[in-house]
Amino acid sequence: MKVAVLTREWPPDIYGGAGVHVRELVAHLLPLVEVDVQCFGPPRPDATAHRVPETFADANPALQTLSVDLEMVRDTAGVDLLHSHTWYANLAGHVGGLLYGVPHVLTAHSLEPLRPWKEEQLGGGYRVSSWVEATAYAHAQAIIAVSAGMREDVLTAYPAVDPARVHVVHNGIDTDRYRPDDRTEALERYGVPTDRPYVLFVGRITRQKGIGHLIAAAEHFDDDVVLVLCASSPDTPEIGIETEAAVERLRAKRGDASVVWIKEQAPVEDLLQLFTHALAFACPSIYEPQGIVNLEAMACETAVVASAVGGIPEVVVDGVTGILVPYDPADPQALEHGVAAGVNALAADPERAARMGRAGRERAVNDFGWGAIAEQTVAVYRAAQS
Repeated sequence: MKVAVLTREWPPDIYGGAGVHVRELVAHLLPLVEVDVQCFGPPRPDATAHRVPETFADANPALQTLSVDLEMVRDTAGVDLLHSHTWYANLAGHVGGLLYGVPHVLTAHSLEPLRPWKEEQLGGGYRVSSWVEATAYAHAQAIIAVSAGMREDVLTAYPAVDPARVHVVHNGIDTDRYRPDDRTEALERYGVPTDRPYVLFVGRITRQKGIGHLIAAAEHFDDDVVLVLCASSPDTPEIGIETEAAVERLRAKRGDASVVWIKEQAPVEDLLQLFTHALAFACPSIYEPQGIVNLEAMACETAVVASAVGGIPEVVVDGVTGILVPYDPADPQALEHGVAAGVNALAADPERAARMGRAGRERAVNDFGWGAIAEQTVAVYRAAQS
């Protein structure tokens, strides 16, 4: 079987969980099927990459995406199945399936109807992305949801989709790569304290990740607890400015040393050290299909304090590998106070945090290995062909 994997992100241009998923999935699919990766961007040695055509250089970003998708369709003739990831590649999968008469499988990493804040970033392009996604979901031979929570979201957002076409195959984690690292060079380089407990956040600056709620929660952290933000790539200039202002308010209230902000995308080697030495990893997302970053933290033996949304409760076991906090959009302050309370509870009992970290790694190793996930994905391919 020859499978075309269609993705916006591919190394070295990976900026989110979907990109991590595609990279790891392809590596573990290769022993099982023939894989042709089609991605966005400059040339790669291990994929067919597509730049935005010059005639679309000044077009709306949504139109630029569609122009790349059509190039992907052109270059996938002869494959047996198309597997697209995120709306950025969904149209390529849908049109390619129609043109070549082969199945289109898509993985649901997130859903446009559940991310209305994206209109701030895309403007009218958000309506285009929503149309692309809805069309692809309506016609795909199979949909892979990265969590049971995401499967429920798919069926709620797109009630016409046959539930039999929606399969749960979780995100995974490479626990050989993500493991505890006792070195501290990265902490010293970034100015992260080694003599005080710190809470770590890793993610893009986007409303989805709840970074504003975390900064507000940090105002209530115990005095010696430091917030470390490894946060970059704001969705819009406005949310970037909002985050800057929130950090300044936090520093004014708790002192400059209360927060360390790493504004570049840190390499994995540095993240391993940041995860390993953290008192806890914070994931206050208001929407999260699963959240690979929680698995990355757990694999490094770090307790997690997270919002109980989407697929997070399928990864973080409340009271065992971390602390889950309910989220009610009508009462965001409850999330902020809950995150602060969870952090302070672990700060008061670091041995409990350590136990949660050890349990988290055990869970990551036993339940989220990529080899099994690749085999489950191939099973979905075969079902889509039948």
